[in-house]
Amino acid sequence: MVFPQDRSCPYHPPTGYRPLSGQGPLTRVAFYDGRQVWAVTGHAEARALLTDRRLSSDRQNPAFPIPIERLEAIRRVRTPLIGVDDPEHNTQRRMLIPSFSVKRTAAMRPDIQRIVDGLLDRMLAQGPPAELVSAFALPVPSMVICALLGIPYGDHEFFEEQSRRILRGPTSEESEQARLRLEEYLTELIARKEREPGDGLLDELIADRLKEGSLAHRELVRLAMILLVAGHETTANMISLGTFTLLEHPERLARLRERPEQIPAAVEELLRFLSIADGLVRVATEDIEIGGVTIRADDGVLFPTSLINRDATAYPEPDALDWDRSARHHVAFGFGVHQCLGQNLARAEMEIALGSLFTRIPDLRLAAPAAEIPFKPGDTLQGMIELPVAW
Repeated sequence: MVFPQDRSCPYHPPTGYRPLSGQGPLTRVAFYDGRQVWAVTGHAEARALLTDRRLSSDRQNPAFPIPIERLEAIRRVRTPLIGVDDPEHNTQRRMLIPSFSVKRTAAMRPDIQRIVDGLLDRMLAQGPPAELVSAFALPVPSMVICALLGIPYGDHEFFEEQSRRILRGPTSEESEQARLRLEEYLTELIARKEREPGDGLLDELIADRLKEGSLAHRELVRLAMILLVAGHETTANMISLGTFTLLEHPERLARLRERPEQIPAAVEELLRFLSIADGLVRVATEDIEIGGVTIRADDGVLFPTSLINRDATAYPEPDALDWDRSARHHVAFGFGVHQCLGQNLARAEMEIALGSLFTRIPDLRLAAPAAEIPFKPGDTLQGMIELPVAW
């Protein structure tokens, strides 16, 4: 079996993946170049391996598996946070944790609410129909991450386009050129901030780390890139696909409208159910015995989160959207030391965005047949390309 594959339904795993769930918690699959790797589909095994220090995230390791051809260029770049191991990873993460803590996120909620309300005001003033990705799902996290980092939102069309090309460019060359353009933009922005400090996380890092010499310019630029791209792309996909999924489950949506206090639980279940980052990758640095198999040193290991989060031993009736269950132990944000740094912020954005959307526009509906609405291919973050809605 070859990974990745496209979904036939935007909120269910690809049908081609389904046989793997009955073949044990680990099985062999192939990437585009024929490289055989271990695919982990068992929930318990995935959480154990994601905390195992014998699995590495170092993309410059020659044995690190690359799932799609256009990502081959990442071997040439030392990517902070997601592409390094401890102690380097721990040092980078510790300097950022305070900005993404539960306390800091709670303090940001009024600002997130104002952003969401402003976008909904504009949608309602313009009247139906609307294209929800460009009008709402994408601007919400873009505005939030710009405010957090201290990046001018006026530049959003540029950095959103470069982010799209990095994640979905048809060729390795196009993705690499987009990365270089975004790196150049952030280099110039940081240089400007050194001359004229502002109010944002980048300004704090310049004052506290860059000027004292504990953080190099190149590392700050690449940290900024990871935070900017991940900080808006992932949540935008969750808001758009979460909206589509709820509209396709009207009985669940009706219950949510009756009991809005269930919004946090619904968001957690949507994170499990949708699993938009469907394919974390690692490489073994030592032999590992698990699930009745031996992962050898230099073996690649794949974590298809859409299958892990549908493991029936962890979630009875896993294909049902049911937020009466406890879904908090899902791996939609990964697990272990590399678990998503921005998960608290993502939850807050989704809770406020989805809760406000369905409260302010109670008769929201799809403006096109569900089968005709385009969604993203399997080789990138999952989500809606467009989402036409009316009310």
